[in-house]
Amino acid sequence: MTYRSGKIQFLFWAFFFAVLLYLWIAAVGLQTFVLPDEPPMEIPTQVVTLMFILFGLLIVTVLAGNVVAMMIGNRHYIRLFGGMTILVFGTLVWMKGMYG
Repeated sequence: MTYRSGKIQFLFWAFFFAVLLYLWIAAVGLQTFVLPDEPPMEIPTQVVTLMFILFGLLIVTVLAGNVVAMMIGNRHYIRLFGGMTILVFGTLVWMKGMYG
């Protein structure tokens, strides 16, 4: 078994939880706004609150991973977290364009 440093383990778990949070946000958004038979008459405030909290956790996780990856100079995780940052920003822009 190979031993990884604590920083690399942190980067791995931060990226794992960032992907997990992103998938959770996508699942909640799809189930609430895209896939129902009838569009909701009013915006469900609990779902919107949950999505804001999840986006906040996602942003904190991605930025923390990005900062640690840059500080230790790990190019692999810099690319992964950079791509995740672009994906999160693109999702926010897409959602703003779709729902105002």
